[in-house]
Amino acid sequence: MLRIAVPNKGSLSESATTMLKEAGYAVRRDSKELVLTDADNDIEFFYLRPRDIALYVGSGTLDGGITGRDLLLDSGSDAVETMALGFARSTFRFAGRDGAASSITDLAGSRIATSYAGLVRSHLAEHGVDASVVRLDGAVETSIMLGVADVIADVVQTGTTLRNQGLAVFGDAILTSEAVLIARPDTAHDPALKVLQRRLHGVITARDYVMVDYDVRVELVEQACAITPGLESPTVSPLHDKGYVAVRAMVPRRGMNKVMDDLYLLGARAILVTDIAACRL
Repeated sequence: MLRIAVPNKGSLSESATTMLKEAGYAVRRDSKELVLTDADNDIEFFYLRPRDIALYVGSGTLDGGITGRDLLLDSGSDAVETMALGFARSTFRFAGRDGAASSITDLAGSRIATSYAGLVRSHLAEHGVDASVVRLDGAVETSIMLGVADVIADVVQTGTTLRNQGLAVFGDAILTSEAVLIARPDTAHDPALKVLQRRLHGVITARDYVMVDYDVRVELVEQACAITPGLESPTVSPLHDKGYVAVRAMVPRRGMNKVMDDLYLLGARAILVTDIAACRL
């Protein structure tokens, strides 16, 4: 039975649970439930702290799990990323008071406060910068004001919290993170894990695409198919009226209305767009 870790709380938890449900897996109904066995899919879910998941997977205790890329890299675990999941996106940046620094090379000899000490130390080492890393659990923005650090390294989304503390980001991004599926190196190609990957990939694709159906005159088919080429090729079916055909194709959700406009201007009619619940490619 496949053993997979799922975030038990925080920003990763709800989205991970929703994705697993859309992929056809059983999900817990009680937040106090720590282990859930899905016998129909031969899989067991363990609800753990997001920061601990990479350690459990890397140690060989579990086959895989869902966590953040930043948490995976910060852990120093042997676990490997097998696929990106497209949610909980964030950017990890350095920040400080105006004029404190403009690039990573200016951080030599500085004190850097962060909740991701392993990640920051690795990044500094890659750039040959010798600085002191102060590990704090959350609310690192106040560390400069309290004299604990000279600059900070933290997840930045809107930057509002930083501005409220009189701080601003500088230099290049340390990391662009999102939720990822991870696995032990020896199970990354396990057939059971591949099934989970295909299901999750199907959910991601279903969220990114819609199905469009329309009727168009036979002489306009080639032009219509150029607008909706589909993933491989659109389906073209004859209609009772020999002068028309029905066309069906998957199109990106983003830009869908522009596609409908272009089809209408071409002469297509009965243009319908429907959501895709799940798919396999």
